Amino acid sequence: MFKRITDDLDALLERFPSHISQPLREREDRSELLEVVLDLGRLPEARYPDREIVLSDQEIAEGDIEYVVSRIAAFGGDNRAGIERTLHRISAIRSREGRIIGLTCRVGRAVYGTIGIVEDLIKSGKSILLLGGPGVGKTTMLREVARVLADDLKKRVVIVDTSNEIAGDGDIPHPAIGHARRMQVTTPKLQHAVMIEAVENHMPEVIVIDEIGTELEAQAARTIAERGVQLIATAHGNTLENLIMNPTLSDLIGGIQTVTLGDEEAKRRRTQKSILERKAPPTFDIVVEIQDWYHVAIHSDVAAVVDAMLRGRAIQPEVRWLDETAEVRREQIAPAEEPKAGKRLAGKIASIYPFGINRSRLEQAVKSTGLPAKVVDDLGEANLLMTLKSYYRRKPQPIRDAEAAGIPIYVLKNNKVSQMERSLANIFDVETTDPLGLAIKEAEEAIAQVIGGKKVVELSPQNSYLRMLQHQLAERYSLQSQSTGREPRRRVRIFHTSSKG
Repeated sequence: MFKRITDDLDALLERFPSHISQPLREREDRSELLEVVLDLGRLPEARYPDREIVLSDQEIAEGDIEYVVSRIAAFGGDNRAGIERTLHRISAIRSREGRIIGLTCRVGRAVYGTIGIVEDLIKSGKSILLLGGPGVGKTTMLREVARVLADDLKKRVVIVDTSNEIAGDGDIPHPAIGHARRMQVTTPKLQHAVMIEAVENHMPEVIVIDEIGTELEAQAARTIAERGVQLIATAHGNTLENLIMNPTLSDLIGGIQTVTLGDEEAKRRRTQKSILERKAPPTFDIVVEIQDWYHVAIHSDVAAVVDAMLRGRAIQPEVRWLDETAEVRREQIAPAEEPKAGKRLAGKIASIYPFGINRSRLEQAVKSTGLPAKVVDDLGEANLLMTLKSYYRRKPQPIRDAEAAGIPIYVLKNNKVSQMERSLANIFDVETTDPLGLAIKEAEEAIAQVIGGKKVVELSPQNSYLRMLQHQLAERYSLQSQSTGREPRRRVRIFHTSSKG
């Protein structure tokens, strides 16, 4: 796969005083430069992926800061500025009085040929959400997506460019976006309004957005999707599971609500009376988790994946990567917590051979679930094997032996006890003891105690999303609740109004 990089680095170096720019021009590793840091009263630094280099023995003075600021565009409400027709980004640090006392000058590079790994998804017409940590290439991929859709597929593409991250600074966008059109946002808090304006005024077939991060932006994205416009966007969070646990952004994947079942329905489902369900169709059809430049995990049916997660089960993503020849390779990992052979052991004793997973944690999971299972030391005594997906990929001899013998293989995402508990619950076809279900069940039990006369019941520590659900449940029964303690030990207390003290 061909990849070409342009960085317009000279345009950035020209904005620096000579005692900063000249050492950079003389270096042979300029193509690896990430950013230049200029802080008042400190030595200038150049930052690379694995090191920092001092550029001069002359401390940064106010004149140096003013020299750079006078040669770039004006700073916006997010304290960011740029350079006309480039992708470079300059961010300011200010004093209490508002004076600029530091600059972070980030090198912006246009990378062509980055979307081959997901090009088929982009061209499908479905809405796609890109997730991943800082520096993994989300914005770079968005830029290439806009160009390919506009130039190769001849679609009407509009980019909502909040901080000029995608198409660079100035009135004329960077050529890396091709024929896509760009709408700039005057201040980040207005991004949601510009998203709607783009749909209403410019008749796009595709809208590209970088960093959906607020509830208003999530609502705007849903409005756009409901009008039949393809959305390609990034959001805060590394994984789909992060979005489920984020009450601000969960609407992007359909939103989560607590539903109270009748006795018969709860019995039929073999679950608690209060369960979590998806409220609406997801705004995005596909979620791509970008792990690095050459590896992604793809959830191609977001609705099905979210529904499975809320039931304590998991649908494993398709994993794609670029090999040494730049060819796209694909692998559908054996479903986590599902047997390879598709068998369940309801009514039987599970003899589990652990390979590559923590034996003591597995024994703890067996004990905590109370299910009829035991851990064995010999594969010959086992009627299932439990391993991690990293081992399953490599197919060592014990896994090959199990497959040859027709022994079901359960593949876990990680070595956590909670993963093992979910797997055991699936083996015996019972509801999993996942954190969501446990939090709701504990709140229900506490509510029953308070209604029965107990003054105050304090619950176990939970994250902010689970605490929110517990508060909502208490409110439904006309009880009071409050969060107390500090993270990560913050918890909910449920009580009658008169019992708060």
